[in-house]
Amino acid sequence: MRRFPFAHLGLRIGATAALLVALVVNLVGAPLAAGAPQAGKVYRIGFLSVRSGPTDTSQAFLQGLRDLGYLEGRHFVMEYRWAAGKSERLPALAADLVQAKVDLIVTAGTPATMAAKEATGTIPIIFGSAGSPEEKKLVASLAQPGGNVTGLALHVASTKHLQVLKEAVPELSRVGLLYDPATTAPEKYRRSFLAGLETDARALGLRVQPIPLSNPVEVERGFSEVRRSGVQGLLVDNASPILLVRERVCALAKQQQLPTIGQGREFADAGCLMSYGEILVDMYRRAAAYVDKILKGAKPADLPVEQPTKFELVVNLGTAKALGLTIPQSVLLRADEVIQ
Repeated sequence: MRRFPFAHLGLRIGATAALLVALVVNLVGAPLAAGAPQAGKVYRIGFLSVRSGPTDTSQAFLQGLRDLGYLEGRHFVMEYRWAAGKSERLPALAADLVQAKVDLIVTAGTPATMAAKEATGTIPIIFGSAGSPEEKKLVASLAQPGGNVTGLALHVASTKHLQVLKEAVPELSRVGLLYDPATTAPEKYRRSFLAGLETDARALGLRVQPIPLSNPVEVERGFSEVRRSGVQGLLVDNASPILLVRERVCALAKQQQLPTIGQGREFADAGCLMSYGEILVDMYRRAAAYVDKILKGAKPADLPVEQPTKFELVVNLGTAKALGLTIPQSVLLRADEVIQ
């Protein structure tokens, strides 16, 4: 019978006990979970965003990598490129990532993904969120992306937001759409999107007035257009340039007495009346799984685009009170969160 180092204490370990000890030693000694990256190459991961710096979504992406056993500095290093709200800077920043010889690029939003795709046809690109990627020619199809781009798609139709807003404020008849033209490019897609939204809105007894806002510093001018348009409510796109100034957007909407729904909970948190949409932090955490697969040899062309199945409706009752509105119980009962 094999003796262990502590046998001099008079202890003899049977075969079963020895096996248990060996298993414990192996588990304690294992540095990472099964399937985690092995020691070796340190990968360079690019992260391209129009935002000004780290956000909940970029942090969620890093957490997703940690959950999969990747340790920053040991298995990967990040190369961040922030456009500080200026979409026109994205092409140069994407080219800079290519020059930095990153192993893959993670993008935040449609304009960043478009810029990355223009910059390289070989480096894998994973978008953490992008609207209508097939229609915007980011991928060949959701099931078979083809090329070097894949990721997670936003797919809640803007019609759904209008429907929720109309239910909350039945007297609405004219709603403004605050949107970023760069996010709805190319022009052919933009025309189709706006025409389809107008058609769907008419079925709800609404008319939609598109109001572009591509530069965060122009938010005051954008709301001058909102005021001139005579709209009674507002739907706010979750494009990054608008998200950067969401507190100001919600404050101006409240000042103009406009019930406003945003595409994503950040807007309700910032003081708008409501928000509805995908849970972005979950999407970016899931983006880490794409990175893991690609670093282990998978091709973006073979990884289907994922569509989230979790959505949340948030209602800000403090804003409702400031607007003199009573939100119907039918809406409150469906809300995932009510901000008092």
